[in-house]
Amino acid sequence: MTTRIVLIRHGQTAWNREARFRGQSDVPLEKFGLEQAEVTGRYVAARWPVVVVYASPLSRTMKTAEAVARAQGLQAQPLEGLIDINFGQLQGLLATEAEERYPDLFRAWAEKPHTVSFPGGESLDIVRTRITAAMEQIVARHRGQSVALVSHTVANRVLLCVVLGWGNDRFWQMHQETCAVNIFDVADDGDFTIVQLNDTGHLQQLPDSEV
Repeated sequence: MTTRIVLIRHGQTAWNREARFRGQSDVPLEKFGLEQAEVTGRYVAARWPVVVVYASPLSRTMKTAEAVARAQGLQAQPLEGLIDINFGQLQGLLATEAEERYPDLFRAWAEKPHTVSFPGGESLDIVRTRITAAMEQIVARHRGQSVALVSHTVANRVLLCVVLGWGNDRFWQMHQETCAVNIFDVADDGDFTIVQLNDTGHLQQLPDSEV
């Protein structure tokens, strides 16, 4: 028996377009992000019906999850374990500002992300522990069912590294576009089967995103 995970990234926000460090800042979806979420909800409902939709408690993920849930007559449920990384002192900074104020840290994040612990914030290892525990909890609760999870680019990348058997050093080798859909199955023995990664084909009907 396998449990299917439909892993979704939230829709577009202004901070995505501005290339700001978002993390645990509660940044709302833009109008375009809300449109992405609606389209994604219909897409998931048509192809991968689920029994429940869990989301990071931040508004951008909850609003995306609400659209996914609504398309299937469900209610989105917040789950703290799906929350994004805490960027600490970099949270809210433009990438250019972060590079100017913290050049060594910024370079390490770009080149060796697994070595970085953000001042006042977290590391990828902390995110990995948190989101892996959340996934295991969900799989135990919904064994043999299909479940949707709505999270963030950092959290999604880290979880997909787990699924692929990669270390956090390969973090940047995994793309996650806004409202991307990833599908993988979890067997009873904990083994994973990849079905699809970073699918955004359903968004082609919308005008091009700026991200």
